[in-house]
Amino acid sequence: MNAIVDTGFLVALTEFRDAHHGWATEVAAQVGWPALTCESVLSETAFHVGSSDTTLKMVRDGMLEIAFDLTGHLDHLYDLAIRYADRHPDLADLCLIRMSELHPHHMVITTDNDFRVYRRNKREVIPIICPPTR
Repeated sequence: MNAIVDTGFLVALTEFRDAHHGWATEVAAQVGWPALTCESVLSETAFHVGSSDTTLKMVRDGMLEIAFDLTGHLDHLYDLAIRYADRHPDLADLCLIRMSELHPHHMVITTDNDFRVYRRNKREVIPIICPPTR
């Protein structure tokens, strides 16, 4: 499966004690690597796992591909920020919504339930893979 990956998935995949580690491992086996992501997700991941080395290694080893240039999409990201202001999206979320528009055949893998609400191209449901709800 072609995938765009979010911070929560990457953290769960690398952190054995994460509540979603088992789920992330199962999903990872189905991903056609490299998965696409953005620099904002990499920054968040490095912060949450406490290691830039681990995060950079995923890019260096070909597991992840940085497939988004923020500067080329500023107006669109700003529009998304205004549209979803009530949800307080972080920059990574906005970039992933836009990436989903640019790569419509990719699933977004996330632990963030806001992606159930976000829409690409204003009205389209974003295809996501999330951990099962309890």
